[in-house]
Amino acid sequence: MSLRNRINGMSAGASQAFKSIKTIQNNKPGDFDYLGSNFLALKSRVQDALLTQVMDPEKLSRDELRGLILNIVEADKDISPLEKDALVRILVDEILGYGPIQALLDDPDISEIMINGPSKIYIERHGSLIKTDVTFRDEAHLRSVLEKMLSFTGRRVDESSPMVDARLPDGSRLNAILRPLAVSGDSITIRKFSKDPFVLSQLVQMGTLSSEMAEFIQAAVHGKLNIVVSGGTGSGKTTTLNALSAFIPESERIVTIEDAAELQLQQDHKVTLEARPANIEGRGGITIRDL
Repeated sequence: MSLRNRINGMSAGASQAFKSIKTIQNNKPGDFDYLGSNFLALKSRVQDALLTQVMDPEKLSRDELRGLILNIVEADKDISPLEKDALVRILVDEILGYGPIQALLDDPDISEIMINGPSKIYIERHGSLIKTDVTFRDEAHLRSVLEKMLSFTGRRVDESSPMVDARLPDGSRLNAILRPLAVSGDSITIRKFSKDPFVLSQLVQMGTLSSEMAEFIQAAVHGKLNIVVSGGTGSGKTTTLNALSAFIPESERIVTIEDAAELQLQQDHKVTLEARPANIEGRGGITIRDL
């Protein structure tokens, strides 16, 4: 469904972006009522004005869309400065991003986002688990954002296939489990990856491994030995593999096969292969073994 159809089909209640949002004004958090009838009416008015000016807002860049929405709200004298900032941010996040969690995805200090149903969203920042004030409106809102995330991956999740692993356009790893398997509500975990992966020397500095271990691993890569990297979720397997790959000579051709591509190899001569699940008819699936 196109964005125009989604927006045109929204009722005042269905267009609510957040249940409770923490906004930053002059670096001080403040609560703002995003469910008030006045704000929802303003939002609907701005949406209508936006659709009269551009046929497909999703094709605009973030800066272009922000500027267009800002021009609309600036021309409306009935909108307060606080409402203007909120309208611009919410509409940009809804159209180009992932609604209430877009700000969390944009925060470089957040390494993981954990969603336990629509009203409980946790983050991991610098190794600490923190509960946020961000919530979805309801389970339907959460499911719609999940479906938008998966629209870029070609993967699906529904009652017949309630679990999915996928990769977001920025490389983040997404895992989702739906009701009734997730008893307390749809569960989504998003693991973000650094744009600049760690090198082995940084892992030594952080105490992840000793300098002797680093020298041994480097020698093992140069010697073309078989290396198995194993561990639990979030234990650093991908980080370790990224660091090890730096020692593979540029003269080598690298082929990676993954369920959901997440390795960040720096070499130019590489082939990245990713498995694909079957479609709704049970066809088209490509397994790791097939690759």
